[in-house]
Amino acid sequence: MTDRQAAGPRFGVNYVPSRNWWHCWLDWDTGSILADLRAVAGLGLDHIRVQLLWPVFQPDPSVVNRAALDRLGELLDLADRPDVGLDVSVTVLDGWLSGFVFAPAWLKGRNMITDDGVVTAELRLIDALAAAIGGHPRFLGFDLGNELAVINGDVAPNDGDRWAARMLAHCEQLAPGRLHVNGHDHQPWFEGRTFSPTGAATAGGASVFHTYPFWTGALERYGVDGTGTRHLGEYMAELAAAHASDPHRPRWLQEFGASPVERPADSIPDWTESLVRNTLSSADVWGCTWWGSHDIDRRLTGFHEYEYDLGLLSVDNDVKPTGERLRALVAQWRAAPPRPARRRTALVLDDPHRAGLEFADRFFTLIDEGIRPAIVTRDRATDADHLAARGIDQLVGC
Repeated sequence: MTDRQAAGPRFGVNYVPSRNWWHCWLDWDTGSILADLRAVAGLGLDHIRVQLLWPVFQPDPSVVNRAALDRLGELLDLADRPDVGLDVSVTVLDGWLSGFVFAPAWLKGRNMITDDGVVTAELRLIDALAAAIGGHPRFLGFDLGNELAVINGDVAPNDGDRWAARMLAHCEQLAPGRLHVNGHDHQPWFEGRTFSPTGAATAGGASVFHTYPFWTGALERYGVDGTGTRHLGEYMAELAAAHASDPHRPRWLQEFGASPVERPADSIPDWTESLVRNTLSSADVWGCTWWGSHDIDRRLTGFHEYEYDLGLLSVDNDVKPTGERLRALVAQWRAAPPRPARRRTALVLDDPHRAGLEFADRFFTLIDEGIRPAIVTRDRATDADHLAARGIDQLVGC
């Protein structure tokens, strides 16, 4: 635990290398990586999340790429420099990232969650990573993969939950005390896709959610400045709390961001401040991690237009307006961490697999009425101890 972690919520960014995106694992440039990390640190942030392209790190089920491991180790060494000082969350089984599917060729026709041979290979990769960086002072922990529900939608949630629990327990055994998580987008939370909401709220060291008004449909439903667009992170944080057995389980807003494709560019800083402030009105938020650090270089032509202009920094490491806003807010919140709202009223969720925007409408209506609600699942609505532990004394929707 760092001093920053002890002082209040963590603030970080999903690192997107300014030179060659994550193709940089194959075309490594220490100088540009260091310049990027210095620029990130200059924003006052304390951690980054990095992405390991699975076929690069494990080109064969029995082979882990030693050169890639060495480059990852070098990245953590750069993050540990006195002029950088960033903790690093390492996302491992990346088969999906920035709109691209990056499954290893040897995975063709096999399932990464239910195929025992594939799981053995995955454990082999985690073993090698832990041996290489598990004791590094800047290693924050492993993230199993980026938004795995996107490419594993045909997996039953029970199977997904068992797999995640096994993998995360293995991570904890190899690197005890680190923050090991599963990087969920909204789908497990809203509809129980691949992983159940309960599994997402109990496995690993924190409940992770990715909050994008554009990709969740909230932007279309509520508008650029609607309550549901500005409070979406708060809703997802409270949804995660509803499914947790520990009333103080950490929750991590691991990805959030906005593109000029979806809204006027000059509105993004205000939306960012609103979303973060509202998310931090929930208790036990471990941290907020923007996507991404840098824009994607336009010489790379294969990305969806949405992906290019998500950075806090330009490809030349110039600070953009949203980066300036976050830098000021982080300095403010480090000096005086925000106080969570008291949530005495809870909205009852009948079906945990139908917790999407239709249910969220009711949450946002309460906010418009001046109430900051919690959420409680139907099976816990009569559990007096559970309600008391969360400070809930009124239920809506019984």
